[in-house]
Amino acid sequence: MSVAARLKNIRNIGIIAHIDAGKTTLTERILYYTGKTHKMGEVHNGAAVMDWMPEEQERGITITSAVTTCQWRECLINIVDTPGHVDFTIEVERSLRVLDGAIGVFDAVSGVEPQSETVWHQADKYRVPKIAFINKMDRVGADFEAAVQSLRDRLGVQPLIITMPMGQEDRFQGVIDVLRQKAIVWDEVSLGAVFQEIDIPKAYEEEAYQAREEMIEALAEVDDQVMESYLAEEFLPPEDLTAGIHRATVALKAVPVYCGAALRNKGVQPLLDGIVRFLPNPTEVPPIEGENPHTGLRESRPARREAPLAALAFKIAMDQGRRLTYVRLYSGTLKPGQDVYNPVKKVHEKAARILRMHANQRERLDEARAGNLVGIMGLKYTTTGDTLCSPEAPILLEPIGSYIPVMSLAIEPKTRDDQEKLELALNRLMEEDPSVRVETDEDTGQIILSGMGELHLEVLIHRLERDFNTHVLAGRPQVVHRETIHQTAEVLAAFDRELAGKRHYGAVKVRVQPRRRGTGNQTVSRLPEGHPGLVYLPGIEEAVQSALLAGAAFGHPVVDVLVELTDVEVREGLASDMAFRIAAMQAVKQACREANPVLMEPIMRVEIIIPDEFLGEVIGDFNARKGKIEDMQSKGTSKVITGLAPLSGMFGYSTALRSATQGRGTFTMQFHHYGSSDK
Repeated sequence: MSVAARLKNIRNIGIIAHIDAGKTTLTERILYYTGKTHKMGEVHNGAAVMDWMPEEQERGITITSAVTTCQWRECLINIVDTPGHVDFTIEVERSLRVLDGAIGVFDAVSGVEPQSETVWHQADKYRVPKIAFINKMDRVGADFEAAVQSLRDRLGVQPLIITMPMGQEDRFQGVIDVLRQKAIVWDEVSLGAVFQEIDIPKAYEEEAYQAREEMIEALAEVDDQVMESYLAEEFLPPEDLTAGIHRATVALKAVPVYCGAALRNKGVQPLLDGIVRFLPNPTEVPPIEGENPHTGLRESRPARREAPLAALAFKIAMDQGRRLTYVRLYSGTLKPGQDVYNPVKKVHEKAARILRMHANQRERLDEARAGNLVGIMGLKYTTTGDTLCSPEAPILLEPIGSYIPVMSLAIEPKTRDDQEKLELALNRLMEEDPSVRVETDEDTGQIILSGMGELHLEVLIHRLERDFNTHVLAGRPQVVHRETIHQTAEVLAAFDRELAGKRHYGAVKVRVQPRRRGTGNQTVSRLPEGHPGLVYLPGIEEAVQSALLAGAAFGHPVVDVLVELTDVEVREGLASDMAFRIAAMQAVKQACREANPVLMEPIMRVEIIIPDEFLGEVIGDFNARKGKIEDMQSKGTSKVITGLAPLSGMFGYSTALRSATQGRGTFTMQFHHYGSSDK
């Protein structure tokens, strides 16, 4: 196979969705039907291949994104199965950054849920083409049309129905291929591996024909070639429609929609065909762009093996005590022992071994080529978001963004032996997960572990014990606060002291004023050109940032503040960088204290789904937690409540909701903004 043909036969895809939509179950079926595994792993009994961590198997959820490779119709498909729980959103973010396509999995009963909306918009941010799979068509309450409508309403997409269900709930028999006007039914004895195409049953003929007409009409709105044939009233064969759907999908103008029931082994093979036909190969996505670290100019790297090496490290994992770096190769070729340059850390590294990953199993490769996702052993300094490139043609790719932790807890080692291991274990956790923060409280000497939520912190503590054999005592989770100001204040602070026989003097005047929420801090110098204080400006600006980070009134980082440097007094012979740094820190802290400081905490967006009969009790409890309801909708016999609540009031809410609704209520919660809980 030629190099160009090999590249065109690669698909790098991720499976994204809300928790419990069936992502891992779908991935297990894909691996089974493509011959990658010979036994179907099930999430509910802890045997899923992709959920290989003990934590995942016990909880029945995905915690870390797992990478695997399989083959379907001559195409090599690299799959990343991502978590659905909001606490592990960073795993989804960094996976989407390196993927060319994504499959959004939706529950046929619930449609688009809060976390599926979040991950879908994350994919939009990186301009990742997508396919939708409406799963669980066999569930009580399954409604295909309502689920498709929720794609339009909540995600704003143009759905193109490729397969539609034959029956719903316990009457779900199979799917209808709308493009080719054929019905597909599965053999249950073979666990869905054997299927056959039959003529569409008479009861569904009219509905299937109507669905094809509507799909062509929707496609004509977003594809000019199909529009021409449609207006000329020409017959559009399946091949022309397939090409049109592919163009619309890659251009992010439409989303092909499939349906099935992964747990019942129905609907998966047509979805695999859709991955091959409609999602882009590495040559169809724009060449990756970056900055030349030497010249500062923008450069691009095409997806060709003869181009200079450009790769992005998107995940670090610890494997039996050794670092395993997951990398997406955008261009060039990488071989074991090859020298690569990391322009972020400014170091040269050697790729000792290159591995094709299958969850926690691996296969050694002699080389990795443009377009592939691989694991690399031997990289000592590379971390998540770093670029790896050819030393002769360096390029710096856009790094992967991180998230601000919203919850923390104090930990301490149980024994002296644990104390010696704890620092190394925490450093390893931070290397693996960029959303983990570890710091030491200067006043108490306690180690503060911060993460994205209660579940995240719980998993981290368990991993310390299980993976690193380090036992700790943990305090109760605490909310990570921020502070800001409500007024403007101007303060002049001076440092005048004799140290080691030399007098140091520096005076700094600053004005602080509030900025709009979420806009961050900004430091601006108002010193005129030629002012003698400009020499000390870099040190003063560093000191301003340190003062804001340390907190002014409450000891928490200050956010959304404009600091203007209005004057600096320089006395010849006495001025020193240290004096100006200390004066600047004092001025900023005092100004913030005089500008009506206010303490802020994470405000979470909460969506609660409950049966109608428990509405009053749940609303009463939510209000008691200082929650504010923004919207309430009916969904069958259930109510969907959307609102905002301070994180501190939501501790233990999962248990309280189950208790109040006889175990029938569910909720999701994600960070919305920092604010005052009484506003």
